[in-house]
Amino acid sequence: MIFEVKSENIGNINKLIKDDLVSRQSILTRDSSSLNVKGDASYVKVEGSPEGIKRAEELAKEFDMKKLDDKKAKEINEKIESQEDSAASGMGMIFD
Repeated sequence: MIFEVKSENIGNINKLIKDDLVSRQSILTRDSSSLNVKGDASYVKVEGSPEGIKRAEELAKEFDMKKLDDKKAKEINEKIESQEDSAASGMGMIFD
């Protein structure tokens, strides 16, 4: 699940990840500019247990974070994964 957080609400990301259940999930945060996405927002990707994701979704509503629709989430996820793959291959070159 991926949430969009407007720049004025960026501090709410910390509130989200301080929750005990949510903090035990896999969480990635990326700025829109680092993903070459128009706008002034950050994206929070939460992966994990169904309970953890449900809790993240509840808190996201409370903290003015927008859950992305499937199409936009897929687009953002592909950009995040591409970044992760590039970083991993770069680290591999260092250790070769």
